[in-house]
Amino acid sequence: MRAALFLTSPLLLFLGFSYLLPFLGIMQLSFTDPSFGFSQYQQVLSDPLTLSVIWRTVRLCLIVTVVSVSCAYVITLLWVRGRPVVRLLTELCIMIPFWISVLSRAFGWLAMLSNRGLLNTWLKDMGLIDSAIQMTRNEFAVVVGMSHYLIPFAVFPLATAMRNVDERVLTAADGMGASRLRVFWQLFVPMTASGVMGAFLLVFVFSIGFYVTPALLGGGQSVLIAELIYLWIFQIPQWGVAAAMSVVLMIAVGGILYLLMRRYGEIAQ
Repeated sequence: MRAALFLTSPLLLFLGFSYLLPFLGIMQLSFTDPSFGFSQYQQVLSDPLTLSVIWRTVRLCLIVTVVSVSCAYVITLLWVRGRPVVRLLTELCIMIPFWISVLSRAFGWLAMLSNRGLLNTWLKDMGLIDSAIQMTRNEFAVVVGMSHYLIPFAVFPLATAMRNVDERVLTAADGMGASRLRVFWQLFVPMTASGVMGAFLLVFVFSIGFYVTPALLGGGQSVLIAELIYLWIFQIPQWGVAAAMSVVLMIAVGGILYLLMRRYGEIAQ
């Protein structure tokens, strides 16, 4: 026990100085700016605009998480259980997005989805539409851009779970006459539930703090929490309210993670 604590102490110190101390500073600011008390938290939890932004953030992040994990599940199946050529191509499709910055991806989707973008131009040239379809400055664009960025992150916990599946169980079910679809839904999917949960938690936590993609693709029409905090800090000087919102967000994410992990632990047992 002492040896383990000694070996992990540099990491614990680094995390403490990098995350714990700044978070404690933010907590202090949330209680003292502009005056000491809970007025900042009262404003965060009672202001209709702030509550609508919180609800929009949670709703969109859940949608993004479901879309990302669902797409990642299919991609991971091809990567883990496909033929060698399919595996190689799938691996390239997973790795290449990591070489492209989030800003470049967001501008790429703007070029694709804007009223004069590639998609609307193609649809007009094919005679399928007469006027441009509004696909940016809305929640649709935010979901597309965020999902595209987060899908690769969901692949790795899913791949770990799929590689740990006991092939003997699947072979036995197939030998007893079970169809491929039944084997998949009743055996393979439950056996990879740990990967699904890990991917869900990872993607959801990442999506909660997104700023660049919603700001560019949402165009100010789908403001999320991170963008609202930015506005409070740099455009509307309310640092105490921004700090209070950050603390509430941190506590909410921690609570959600705790409940999901506890629920999943009960199911696994």
